[in-house]
Amino acid sequence: MHMFFRTLLHVLFLSRRKPDLDHYEVARTNFITLPTDLDINRHMNNGVYFSIMDVARFDMLVRSGVFGIMRAKNWYPVVVSETITFRKSLSLWQRFTIESRILGFDDKAVYCEQRFVRHGHDGKPEIYAQGFIRARFLRKEGGTVPVPELVEAFGTPPMSDELPEWIERWGTDVALPATRAEAPSVWH
Repeated sequence: MHMFFRTLLHVLFLSRRKPDLDHYEVARTNFITLPTDLDINRHMNNGVYFSIMDVARFDMLVRSGVFGIMRAKNWYPVVVSETITFRKSLSLWQRFTIESRILGFDDKAVYCEQRFVRHGHDGKPEIYAQGFIRARFLRKEGGTVPVPELVEAFGTPPMSDELPEWIERWGTDVALPATRAEAPSVWH
């Protein structure tokens, strides 16, 4: 429940007080590790990373104007795949920043990169974890928003932000079949 309130705090108050962003600009969202984020080992629970990434993506969507476009068009985003790699743990009361950016599109989805960053004693940034999200936009009345329609609404990504080949492969490799009948039986 606390993640719901964290999201509301950012979307309704904090994000609106920050500078606006271009649709493809890096969004930096500041957090602190709370007691409710911890697991039995007293560091941030691995599942909480994904939840906090959701909050940071909403911050990015609000500040870039995409949230307003979505609401006007009755669209909403859903995560279809996500992966994360950890380098260091986040402990209680540590401050950190999530850097979020749209990487680009394939023929069905949009890709986002998010990094958990802390500044060391020397002032240099250090990546603690890095996640990648594959998402689709759906219409509230039903159906998926086609990528050309997304690009028309949000603008074309910069050419320098061409989607890396490995991430397109990842998106294809982890996708589940469209129907249950197409899924291979893995349980015996």
